[in-house]
Amino acid sequence: MRRLVLFVSLASALAALTGCRHVAVYERTKLAHPTMTTASPAGVAEEHMYAVHEGAVGGSASAESGCGCN
Repeated sequence: MRRLVLFVSLASALAALTGCRHVAVYERTKLAHPTMTTASPAGVAEEHMYAVHEGAVGGSASAESGCGCN
C-alpha cells in the first residue's frame, strides 16, 4: 500500500512538472489572447465591449455599468 501511495504521488508530481516550460519573448505573441493588449480599443463598440468585459468603465466620457446595460 505504501509503495502505491509513493508511486501515485511521484507520478502526480512528474505530471505536474511536465506542464512547466519557459516561454521565449518572441513566442509570447502566439500564446497571448488579443484582448490582453495594452493598446486602446479602436472604436466606440470596442470600448463598450472592453468596459463590459472588465466590469468597469474608466477614463471615458460615457457612464455605463459592467453588466452591458446602458
